[in-house]
Formats: sequence, structure tokens, C-alpha cells
Amino acid sequence: MCPAYPDSLDDFVDLVVPELQRRALFRTTYPGTTWRDSLGMWSFA
Repeated sequence: MCPAYPDSLDDFVDLVVPELQRRALFRTTYPGTTWRDSLGMWSFA
């Protein structure tokens, strides 16, 4: 793995994702409280 990968990932998350959210190209909220809810999967409960 490239040694610069973690920093570049942090940069992407900190800089690019907020800009995409500002432009309404990336979601800011999720429909459920769990990963399963967000994917629209049923639960056993």
C-alpha cells in the first residue's frame, strides 16, 4: 500500500465530500439509523 494513501483519503473526506454535499451531489443524511436501514434491508427484530 502506498504510504501517502491515508493522508490523501483524509484530504478527500475533509475537502471533496463537503464540496459535493454543498453541490447536492452527495447525501448529507441517511434514511435509517443503521447500515441495514440505509440499504433498505429488512431486520429480524
